[in-house]
Amino acid sequence: MSAYTIRHPDKLFIGGQWVEAHSGRSIEIVSPNTEQVTISVAEADETDMDRAVAAARKAFDHGPWPWMRPAERVAAMERFVAALRKREPELAAVWTEQMGGMATIAPFLTGRGTQNLQDAIDLGKTFPFISKVHSDASPAAYIVHEPVGVVAAIAPWNVPYMIMAAKLGPALLSGSTVVMKPSPETPLEAYILAECAEEADLPPGVVNLVPGHREAADHLVCNPGVDKVTFTGSTLAGKRIGEVCGSRVARCTLELGGKSAAIIMDDYSAEEAAATLSGAITLLSGQVCAMLTRAIVPRRRHDEIADAIAKAMKQMKIGYSDDATANMGPLAMERQLHRVESYIEKGQQEGADLVTGGSRPSHLNRGYFFEPTLFANVRNDMAIAREEIFGPVLSLIPCDDIDDAIRIANDSNYGLNGSVLTHNIDDAWRVSRRVRTGNMGQNGMRSDFSLPFGGYKQSGVGREGGAQGLMHYLETKTILIDGEPTEAI
Repeated sequence: MSAYTIRHPDKLFIGGQWVEAHSGRSIEIVSPNTEQVTISVAEADETDMDRAVAAARKAFDHGPWPWMRPAERVAAMERFVAALRKREPELAAVWTEQMGGMATIAPFLTGRGTQNLQDAIDLGKTFPFISKVHSDASPAAYIVHEPVGVVAAIAPWNVPYMIMAAKLGPALLSGSTVVMKPSPETPLEAYILAECAEEADLPPGVVNLVPGHREAADHLVCNPGVDKVTFTGSTLAGKRIGEVCGSRVARCTLELGGKSAAIIMDDYSAEEAAATLSGAITLLSGQVCAMLTRAIVPRRRHDEIADAIAKAMKQMKIGYSDDATANMGPLAMERQLHRVESYIEKGQQEGADLVTGGSRPSHLNRGYFFEPTLFANVRNDMAIAREEIFGPVLSLIPCDDIDDAIRIANDSNYGLNGSVLTHNIDDAWRVSRRVRTGNMGQNGMRSDFSLPFGGYKQSGVGREGGAQGLMHYLETKTILIDGEPTEAI
């Protein structure tokens, strides 16, 4: 018996109805553990994208959702969250099946996804959508925050529920309507979201679901009925979305790639560094945009730390996603496996030292598995230090001193995440302020998705999370009138 139930996998959710896909095609979901097809879902084409935008447009322009009081939207979102809470075990199961993530951490990530919606609800109870302010130009002046409109929400395949929920929360709270476009590799969470939106009796067209491939997604982004695109994924795709949105002055939030650095200070032992960095690089098999993939280490300590990391990596157990004793599961798909393998070859060609890993584990003869890998004596101009690999590959880069370490960390097209490995809080603060990145943590990967998350440089535009994230789903209006209205909503 399946651990989950998708009620209408052969259909799309548009305008509050489960409808046939115009394309007549389906998308096959392949398990990264077994390399076998586990389920198929409907594939949306360009016509379906237009249908979904039209439904969202109608719900925004003519429906009640944008004009409800915030408390009414909050109440509807609470029903939505209640429905999702009941299905969290299913959400965890589909993540493991589609992406190959470890079943041991699936409940945590699933709970964090639902919490993203709850965070928006909690914010909505106090957020000042309407504020009266002083103005010399008018007896009564108001700053009003209104919904941005129709939102195309495009989520990646690595943590699809958590990320799609982070987009749905502020979008729905704002009064906007949403077209969900999940990754074709991991659409099942979005199906459960659509089913729960239906169960919560959200107005028709407020939430729509159209899984599709790249061409259909590009058509969605180009549709003039879309007021805002929120996208998490590769920098290459983000650049295309930014160009399209810029050409028609549409709003966009882009959370893109990373090549995040961990700066190791002298007071942090080699064993501590090894535990921290090997534990991070094996999380989701390294398939995290904020992953710490560059470790910058004092030159005199380089070999000692390389040996310690290699020892820790060799102790990591690779296994199937349902193996509770394993530290790391497979990569998500065959093309990702080939991508990682290509970077191993590049690293060796460029002259980096392959200390450990670099190949598929010999004891697993099926699935997209790959060993935790360490390159040492890496130069920051090498491809493995500059390009996002999205796999369990760590580059160890020697530096001369702390100023050199910060220079190397900042010498990147990316600026999403970073860490300072030290027990000295003042050093952690000083280094964090000097690194050009949207997030910094002490002693490892630290994230709080109730706070603003996003990147500098080519790691993105805008933020998700907190009041700052909500503002990206709102337009700000100034109203100057001759007196106080009877009722301001």
